[in-house]
Amino acid sequence: MTTSLILASTSRYRKMLLERLGRPFEAVAPPYDEEAGKRAHAALGAAALSQRLGREKALSVSRLYPDAWVIGSDQIATLDGARLDKPGTADAAVAQLVRLSGKTHQLVTSVTVVRAATGYLGEATDVHALTMRALDAATLRRYVEADAPLDCAGSYRVEARGIALFETIRGDDFTAVIGLPLTKVVALLEAGGYPML
Repeated sequence: MTTSLILASTSRYRKMLLERLGRPFEAVAPPYDEEAGKRAHAALGAAALSQRLGREKALSVSRLYPDAWVIGSDQIATLDGARLDKPGTADAAVAQLVRLSGKTHQLVTSVTVVRAATGYLGEATDVHALTMRALDAATLRRYVEADAPLDCAGSYRVEARGIALFETIRGDDFTAVIGLPLTKVVALLEAGGYPML
């Protein structure tokens, strides 16, 4: 390991966001079974589940690299209390977007920073409320064909054409909607002794 900062994720979105901070880091796939974690903790609410999954990802990598600051994150979209998973297929993405059309849903993004060598563990959660415009299925299918948001909770990419789906997006840090709340990441890293500036 050539750096003291590790992103416990292979998400292209989280990597792209973390690159904005201008600090060297490595992305490591966490040896944590996220799907098993979702099943084991299915009774938890979105915020608690998101936090639990992000923490477990960070801890699983931190055990391998105890001297590093490790960032783990998870994101869950919910509509009326029901969880919306990554769609995986274009048809599932369109179906999710049809459910969201004209409604407000929540996007919960949690982040954990761990440094095993010092015993540091810091956590934060960001909740955004997103109101989608009322759009018909044909329009939503065209969107899915254009952006291919098949690996995104909620089936949209606001950093691309997906921004046109929404009337309003309310929350503290827009980067959380994309996958990693950078203001919270900076605060957690500095609290753990990692010099950001």
